[in-house]
Amino acid sequence: MRYLVLTDLHSNLEALEACLADAAGRTYDRALVLGDLVGYCADPNGVVERVQALAPAAIVRGNHDKVACGLELADGFNAVAKRAAHWTHDTLTPVNRAWLAALPRGPVIVDELVEICHGSPFDEDAYIFDELDAVRALKTSQRPICLFGHTHWPVTFELNGGRVETIGASERWIDRLTLRAESKYMLNPGSVGQPRDGDPRAAYAIVDTATMTADLIRVGYPIETTQAKVIKAGLPDVLAQRLAVGR
Repeated sequence: MRYLVLTDLHSNLEALEACLADAAGRTYDRALVLGDLVGYCADPNGVVERVQALAPAAIVRGNHDKVACGLELADGFNAVAKRAAHWTHDTLTPVNRAWLAALPRGPVIVDELVEICHGSPFDEDAYIFDELDAVRALKTSQRPICLFGHTHWPVTFELNGGRVETIGASERWIDRLTLRAESKYMLNPGSVGQPRDGDPRAAYAIVDTATMTADLIRVGYPIETTQAKVIKAGLPDVLAQRLAVGR
């Protein structure tokens, strides 16, 4: 099975469409969506409806999804994220808001090899940034490959023989990862809609369980169009500015 892996779309329709167009040329069977469809950018309804059209094999909610649909308050958000969350809540159609509210919490088991979550398999809102964070997640995960998001940072952690190794961080960027049968993995493809690793291009992955490979892919998109929409919507200017620098 070839899975298209999308996470942290954050209402960025241009970035999502660029990823889908690129993925179509590479081919995939089903999509997996790891949460935070909305927040920050100006196309929450367009992104939700585009994801619905994909009919994902599995999907989980993210923290911005929960706040935007009213399941949680934005108390833990900074001022910019809180303002965007309130705008998103008011902009979502009632139907799309209800659909977001019904998304499952992670982790969700996909098949015998893959599970997905937003933050981590032990806490849907926990951040996994480094090997110390990854140890508990790797030991908690129920499948050899756990796909996660939330940090907006593409990185893979491998557990093999009791040792955890970081693969594909910015200083060791790779385009294809070969997944070893004797290892367990926590794999974050990076953010579609708001990358934070210094590369403004949209990020996604294709995980092939037949060949046991993960392709980590970056795609350019018309950032200026997304920026203009953010500003026109009255969202904080910094949300437009950061797209151009990938921070």
